[in-house]
Amino acid sequence: MTEIETYGKLLRNVKSRVRTAQIKATLSVNAEMLEMYFDIGEMIYKEQQQHPWGAKIIEKLAVDIKNELPKEKGFSQRNLKFMVQFYNEYRSIFVIGKQPVSLIDQKIKQLVCKIPWGHNILLMQKVKDLNIRTMYMEQIITEGWIRAVLKSMIESNWHLRQGRGISNFKVTLPNPQSDFAQQMLKDPYLFDFLTIDEPFNERELETELIKHLEKFLLELGAGFAFVGRQYHLEISQKDFYIDLLFYNLKLRSYIVIELKKGEFKPEYAGKLNFYCSAVDDLLRHKSDNPTIGLILCQNKDEIFAEYALKDINKPIGVSEYELTQALPKNLKSSLPTVQQIEKEFGSENE
Repeated sequence: MTEIETYGKLLRNVKSRVRTAQIKATLSVNAEMLEMYFDIGEMIYKEQQQHPWGAKIIEKLAVDIKNELPKEKGFSQRNLKFMVQFYNEYRSIFVIGKQPVSLIDQKIKQLVCKIPWGHNILLMQKVKDLNIRTMYMEQIITEGWIRAVLKSMIESNWHLRQGRGISNFKVTLPNPQSDFAQQMLKDPYLFDFLTIDEPFNERELETELIKHLEKFLLELGAGFAFVGRQYHLEISQKDFYIDLLFYNLKLRSYIVIELKKGEFKPEYAGKLNFYCSAVDDLLRHKSDNPTIGLILCQNKDEIFAEYALKDINKPIGVSEYELTQALPKNLKSSLPTVQQIEKEFGSENE
C-alpha cells in the first residue's frame, strides 16, 4: 500500500469516527433536552393542580424566563404548554433517572429521545394512538423523515397503507427480503401532487410522475433510485419498453413499474413477469437480488390479483393509485352545488 493509499485510509477512518461521535453527541443532547422538557412539564403541571393561580402560570413563566435567561430559546408560552402535554403523554414511562419497567416502555422512551422536539410535538398533536405513533417514530429514525415529510405521511395515513398491496413475495423471495419487499408495498399509492384531469392516458400519467419525480420518490419510499422512463430492452431483435425502472438500494434489486389506467387485468401479471425476467438477464448484476415488479392500477379485484400472481415465478406486487383522496360521503353531501352557489351570489347582487 502506497503512502497516498495509507493516508487516504487514515483520513476515511478519522472522518468516520468524527461523524459517529457527532451523531452520538446530537442524540445525547436531544435526550438531555427532552428530559429537561419533561421535568419542566411535570413541575408546571403539579403547580397547576395544586394552586388556584396555576392557570396563569405558563404566561408568567414565559415572560420571566425571557427576562432572566434572555439567551435561552424554546420557552415561549406555546412551547411550555407542549412541555406539559409531553409530561402527560409519557409520564407513565418517561421516568427521570430510571428505566421504564417493561421492554415496550423502554423501547418507546428510546424512540422518543432520538426524535427531534418538533417531530414529537407533531406526533402528540396528530397521532393519539401510542402503537401507531410508535410506528411513525421508527420510520422517522430509519428513513430520516424531516418534519414536513412526517406531516405529509400522517395526513396521507401512511400507517394504513404500508405493506397492504397484493403480492406473491412470500413464495418468490427468501426471508428477510420478502418481508422488506412487502413492507415497501403501499396500497393505495397517493399521487395527489399531480395536476392531471380525466380523461388521461397511461403515458400522460407517466409524464406527470416524472415531472414530479422528487414527490413520486417520496411516495414510493426510501431507497428508490430512478433509472429510466420507457426503458428500452431489445429481446430477440424486438423492442420493448418498460414504463418506469427503478433500483432500490435497500432491497438491492431493480424495481419494474407498470402503470395501468382503469382496473387490474390478469394478463398484466404475465407481461410484467416477462419484463422482470428480461431485466434479470440483461441488467441484473450477480450481487443483485431478483428483480421485483409492481403493477399500479386505479382499481383491482383482490381475488383476480391473487389468482393472477399465484403461479407467477417472479416477485410481483399489485397496488392501486389515487390521484386525489375521495371526500367522505357525509362531507360531500354537505357541500353546495354549483347551482346553489350561483343562486346565493345572484340573490346578493339583486
